[in-house]
Amino acid sequence: MPASRNSRVFSWALYDFANTIFSMNIISMFFPLWVTGDMGGKDIQYSFAVSGSMLAAGLTMPVIGAVSDRTRKRVPYLALFTLVCSAATFGIGLAGSLAAGLVLFALANYAYHTALVPYDAMLPEVSEGGSIGRVAGLGVGLGYVGTIFGLLAVGPIVERYGRQAAFIPTAILFLVFALPVMLVTKDKAAPAAAGRVDIPRQFKKIRNTLANTRRYPGLLRFLIANVLFADAVNTVIVFMAVYASKVVGMDDAQIMKFMITSTVFAAAGSFAAGRLTDRVGPQKALVYILWLWVFTLTVAGLSFSRYVFWAVGPLAGVSLGGTWVASRSLVAKLAPPRKYGEVYGLYNLGGKFGSVAGPLIWGGTILLFEPYGLVSYRIAIFTLAALVMVSLMVLRGLPPANPLEKLP
Repeated sequence: MPASRNSRVFSWALYDFANTIFSMNIISMFFPLWVTGDMGGKDIQYSFAVSGSMLAAGLTMPVIGAVSDRTRKRVPYLALFTLVCSAATFGIGLAGSLAAGLVLFALANYAYHTALVPYDAMLPEVSEGGSIGRVAGLGVGLGYVGTIFGLLAVGPIVERYGRQAAFIPTAILFLVFALPVMLVTKDKAAPAAAGRVDIPRQFKKIRNTLANTRRYPGLLRFLIANVLFADAVNTVIVFMAVYASKVVGMDDAQIMKFMITSTVFAAAGSFAAGRLTDRVGPQKALVYILWLWVFTLTVAGLSFSRYVFWAVGPLAGVSLGGTWVASRSLVAKLAPPRKYGEVYGLYNLGGKFGSVAGPLIWGGTILLFEPYGLVSYRIAIFTLAALVMVSLMVLRGLPPANPLEKLP
């Protein structure tokens, strides 16, 4: 018996809850501490593992998207990469050496990011062409709930048994909460002509997707804007704790509370952004949210009071949750239906470039203005705000999905 629409939507959104358990516990928290602390590794070793896996993901994600479009299969690819990520994460918990842990992490991180291509491409079908913003908002909102849940569930285990004890429970939690989308949602039947996939031809099709922008109005312009604001957003995720510590003077306990507060507001902001997206359209919603980012980063850069800086957490949380909801929904409006997987692959690829370029811009700014001391960090914050403003200028040229819609 086919699953109801509500069960498909909830199972799809629950995957966001599942994969953020992995991203918080492994990428952001316990694995880097295990590498540099428990195993005596260097930061550069972790950086190579991250960069190598992100490069591999960036090169293959568009191909995975194109293949899933050709075969009309999303669930098998989502299941494959999820199982690989979970198994590799489980393996880190058993790893007896730093080298083994780094290799397994690179595999897990690659699979985690690659799974997002078929997952995002399922959004239009799961939402059945209606309320895309609300469905996307539910997923992003549950994702931020997952970050808190993952820390609360695994934190006590780490406190008692050490950081490496975090990896096996995280792998199990990720898989358990990812299973519903694999079991409940079903792919639509592929056309009779669908068959073997020609990989070189898929690369050519991807190139044509970028070249033939006149056939897909606004798509290339949005992808460029996405790279720019992803640069800023991903850098905030990585360096805001450093900024809070060095510039604002927060201690670790205060930073933890600051991050939890941001996450709570990110979850609430995701749900609100979903409703906003359905009401005014994803294009307008994204513009509003990016202006909120400019305001938030300006407050952070000008904040000389710890009490004022506390306002940055909720503002950044709402902006962060809203960004992914609106941008994910806008892709569904701009992409041709038969190229959802391919275009979502390009969209995710832009985000991955941002996760490399943004931190380099931040680090280069700090280095360039190092003689000015902590002022260099404030300049770096304003550099991120400038990136967001440039992305807004790019979006100004985007043709509205609704001819009557006038962008702010």
